[in-house]
Amino acid sequence: MSYTNPLQEHLIVFTRYPEPGKAKTRLIPHLGAVAAAQLQRQMTEHTLLQVSKLGDRSLTVEVRFVDGNLELMQQWLGTDIDYQPQGEGDLGERIKRALAAAFARGSQKIITIGTDCPGITAKLLVTAFEQLHEYDLVLGPAIDGGYYLIGLKRLIAELFDDIAWGSDVVLQQTQAIAQQLNLSVALLPPLADVDRPEDLVVWEEIQSRGAEGQRGRGEII
Repeated sequence: MSYTNPLQEHLIVFTRYPEPGKAKTRLIPHLGAVAAAQLQRQMTEHTLLQVSKLGDRSLTVEVRFVDGNLELMQQWLGTDIDYQPQGEGDLGERIKRALAAAFARGSQKIITIGTDCPGITAKLLVTAFEQLHEYDLVLGPAIDGGYYLIGLKRLIAELFDDIAWGSDVVLQQTQAIAQQLNLSVALLPPLADVDRPEDLVVWEEIQSRGAEGQRGRGEII
């Protein structure tokens, strides 16, 4: 399937500046504040590495952040990214605000992701954008009952209202609203978030596969 309007694709990445004591708080009792913040840093960088692998796609990328400030974000991730603070409100209000701003700037297909799910790949992001050619809504189900990705062609504010954010019914509630609105929905493969100590094995497996890939390339050379 080919693309006709790649310039109108927009990717929004939600993340947090890796400040010890504020990042990955559910993992602090297990890892400590500094190591938990380092994990936040590594997972954000991993996600943006996947984004960079989209190659010559002419989509625009935006990072919405909490904590830190613009200068700290630029020092961390570079100056060639559009940074915007997430602002106040629950997650739904912050996503709506980001989507509204992007649609107002002329974006026609918008994917929003977080950085807690290291299984997100460039291939999966391409698939999500492709699905938006045929479906009103694209969702990436998280194994914990939430979603790691949401894609839209227009702002549908109802999808973010009266959702029990952070619970195991977020995806279920979102799908119920989509059904009420008669939206066509595409579901991506389910992936695991890394939020709790028992989830760390997911991150370790991703790192292990990456290290094996690097060793393989070295042997070929």
